[in-house]
Amino acid sequence: MTTLHTAAVSRTDPRPTAVTPVRPSGGSRPTLRLARHLVPYWRRLLPAALAAAGSELAAAALMATASWLITRAAQQPLIASVSLAIVAVRALALGRGALRYVDRLLGHDGVLRAVAGFRTRVYEALVPLAPAGTPAFRSGDLLTRLVDDVDAAQDLLLRVLLPVVAACAVCVAATTTAALLLPQAGLLLGPLLAVAALLVPAAVLAVAHRAGREQAAVRAELAAHVVDLTQGAADLAAYGARDRAAERARRAAARIARLERHRALTTSLASAVLLLLQGTALVAVTWTALHAHADGRLPSVHLTVLAVLALVSFEALEPLPAAAFRLADVRARAARLADLFDTPPPVTEPAAPAALTADGPLGVQITNLTVRHTADAPPALDGVSLHLSAGRRTVLLGASGSGKSTLIAALMRFVDYESGSIRLAGHELRDCAGSDVRRVITGMTQDAHVFHATIRANLLLARPGATDAELRDAARRARILDWIESLPKGFDTFIGQDGTEVSGGQRSRLLLARALLADPPVLVLDEPTEGLDPDTASAVLADILDATRGRTTLLVTHEREGLTAADQVVRLDGGRILARGAA
Repeated sequence: MTTLHTAAVSRTDPRPTAVTPVRPSGGSRPTLRLARHLVPYWRRLLPAALAAAGSELAAAALMATASWLITRAAQQPLIASVSLAIVAVRALALGRGALRYVDRLLGHDGVLRAVAGFRTRVYEALVPLAPAGTPAFRSGDLLTRLVDDVDAAQDLLLRVLLPVVAACAVCVAATTTAALLLPQAGLLLGPLLAVAALLVPAAVLAVAHRAGREQAAVRAELAAHVVDLTQGAADLAAYGARDRAAERARRAAARIARLERHRALTTSLASAVLLLLQGTALVAVTWTALHAHADGRLPSVHLTVLAVLALVSFEALEPLPAAAFRLADVRARAARLADLFDTPPPVTEPAAPAALTADGPLGVQITNLTVRHTADAPPALDGVSLHLSAGRRTVLLGASGSGKSTLIAALMRFVDYESGSIRLAGHELRDCAGSDVRRVITGMTQDAHVFHATIRANLLLARPGATDAELRDAARRARILDWIESLPKGFDTFIGQDGTEVSGGQRSRLLLARALLADPPVLVLDEPTEGLDPDTASAVLADILDATRGRTTLLVTHEREGLTAADQVVRLDGGRILARGAA
């Protein structure tokens, strides 16, 4: 939970293009890997599968028993001789409905629990990638993986495995019953059911496999276009690119529509083949049964049962073509999830993390630090040495691209360093768990996010158990308390997505208040005045330096005004320290 919280509070983007998804090989079997994630929930899923099979068996048995009863009743027997069949019909009719209800209840309960657990595991796999690894995926595509692709687990269980289990149970029961009544009928019905249950879905799966991969990719592309259209609407309109962006989205939607039509046509053809096989089975079994009845080898009541059994046994196979399409879609989505699971994290966690404890302000010693974003790229940081003294405020000046954000990313274990050393509380930083590091070193990063929630909720993200007095104190130190209290709802005011309902200065001060509330031993503040006018930026910087007095602080900025209270000012350019001294 701490890792998720810290990743949400402290995000940075140190040119994370080095991380790319690792495509699973053909032998990785993504569908099997997906199924393995669901195995822990088998105790909830097994009763649902048994109920689904029981429901279909009850339906087939009901029709067969009812046909036997009608035929036997036509012979006007004693009521005692058909009383058992009457009871069986009533029991099967009630049992079918009850089993169908239990099937739906247990199936959806088990599947939803399994999908919820699997979604958590996917998110946990994503956390080590953030923030340096997530830009390897487009935001809309990543959202599709977290939502639609995870739902592939639900489809695999509800729309593939359960129908297949039910269909197999009916096929085995129908073939066995037919063989017991008339061996020749069983020999005819069994192969036809096998063709319908195996070959037809296999053919659909072969056709659907390529379409499934294409459809999953196109849906992700459409999601990415939609995110671009919504989040970048203002910029697209400003540069006259809205129509071109909308046209790309329309083309993706048209491709999805074409694939859906192809899917509907294939499913219809498969259903027609099943209907043809059903008719063939009915005619063949009935013809064989009539000959056996004429020879005196088969009672008339059994003849009716065989005919009805040949007819109803195929009804359980009707969902299989759609299940084959679902399986193709699941395979494509499982492969995309395998990409996510197989993407290596930008930072490797130590096998035996050192225990990192902190009481009060800490110092950080950075020595000859070198960081590269890719192996063949020039160093983003080249031999940087810097000492962050305990309880002192260090300002790091530099233009965009000078390596400031990369240094913060290395301090917070979002990127690894090639050589050099970062020492914290007597430990080398790479020997500590990333979550432990970010409990000690955290704060406000350049792309810090304001959530679409209340002011209170945004602040409590830093410390969920904070009291109202602590919230007010953090807001006061960030010089934003008076503004909050002037609002009609105070701390319970909603501030819009990414703080769109507040000014840039108020947004920066809100983020500063959140960082101060976190109260880490080492506070980092990356470009807290980004986007502000010079006068507001100078005032915010002065307030930050005043609020962080006596705290180990690294303030990264490109502003030169309002820094007189800093204890140390360091200038960074081209990944190297050029100058340092007092403010």
